[in-house]
Amino acid sequence: MNIPDGTHVAVVDGERFIWLRNKGDAAHPQLDLIGTPDLDPTNRSQGKMRHSITTNQHSGNDLDEAAHVAAAAEWLNHQVLTNKVENLIIVADKRSLGEIRRHYHGELEKRLLGEVGKALTNHPIEDIEQAIIAA
Repeated sequence: MNIPDGTHVAVVDGERFIWLRNKGDAAHPQLDLIGTPDLDPTNRSQGKMRHSITTNQHSGNDLDEAAHVAAAAEWLNHQVLTNKVENLIIVADKRSLGEIRRHYHGELEKRLLGEVGKALTNHPIEDIEQAIIAA
């Protein structure tokens, strides 16, 4: 997948959110770290309720992770709706990607260039660039 100049990249999992932007061109992307956005920690109820298979009860860790991803989606929706993001690529592990999709605003979907279903929050930026290019 191409990463046009100025495209924002959100790398998300249940614990981390890394915000990047392409300073290169589509053929030679250069993702730069913008930061790690502060998310609303009170978003616990927004995450999809997950049940533990063995105990049939809510798993607190799963709820925290889902709430983190929901908060990331809320933050991304705000960025799009306030016209701070023109093009967006989301990189997330498959579980987080499934959760974040539940919260996409229609405008975010219009600006979404693609998704990469890989856990890359703990990888170097070069690995993230390569995973997007290969997608």
